[in-house]
Amino acid sequence: MVDAVTLITDFGDYYQGVMKGVILKIAPDARIVDITHNIEPQNIYQGAFLLFNSYRFFPPSVHVAVVDPGVGGNRRAIAVECKSHVFIGPDNGILYPACSEAGIKRIWRIDEEKMFRFASSSTTFHGRDVFAPAAALVFTGKLEEVGEEIDGMHILELFDYSIEKSAIRARIMYVDRFGNAVTNIPGDAVQDAKAFYVNGIEFPLVETYSCVEVGKPLALIGSFNTLELSIRSGSASELFGLKSGEVVLEWRK
Repeated sequence: MVDAVTLITDFGDYYQGVMKGVILKIAPDARIVDITHNIEPQNIYQGAFLLFNSYRFFPPSVHVAVVDPGVGGNRRAIAVECKSHVFIGPDNGILYPACSEAGIKRIWRIDEEKMFRFASSSTTFHGRDVFAPAAALVFTGKLEEVGEEIDGMHILELFDYSIEKSAIRARIMYVDRFGNAVTNIPGDAVQDAKAFYVNGIEFPLVETYSCVEVGKPLALIGSFNTLELSIRSGSASELFGLKSGEVVLEWRK
């Protein structure tokens, strides 16, 4: 039994609301929780990062993550049964980090034709026509009706950073609404650092925002337990042009 259905997409408005309608039509008792629908368009890494960092805070649930540049193409739609959770989405890597941590038991290829009978059969909106019906079936205890069991899934490594003597090659995974640039560098990998540098700007590593004056840059280990680049009471993203994607940080111990 699962307690809720969570949703992560890059859909923004409208589309996610229709997904909920499909789920509720099949499973009227479903509790649906929006984690976010503001993933940057087609940013699979960001979707995977936020799913990985959110699912464990829920009781056993169905987690639907849809960032799907390959919608309508050859990529598979899958449902992954783990020890306590089920993950549903495109097989493009977005599910893998969370699933691998949650303990994969079985992987199912969702039969898209079966799902189409619950909603519609578009080639562009599988969130509504494939993943929402699959989530509803799983919520009602009908996981084995979504398709056939398969082996393997697409692998995506979130923490693909590399540390050199004076530089770290990493990714900015997420820029939050405050302008904090969240990287994929685990805190324990840089616990001995004193400061980081991006384009000559120094970000001293501190414990809290209050360790620097208002308007000054800083680095800290944030709630994702990874390195973040910030400005106290300001937007590091806007001021320094920090955006999601690959980044090279110089660092000093």
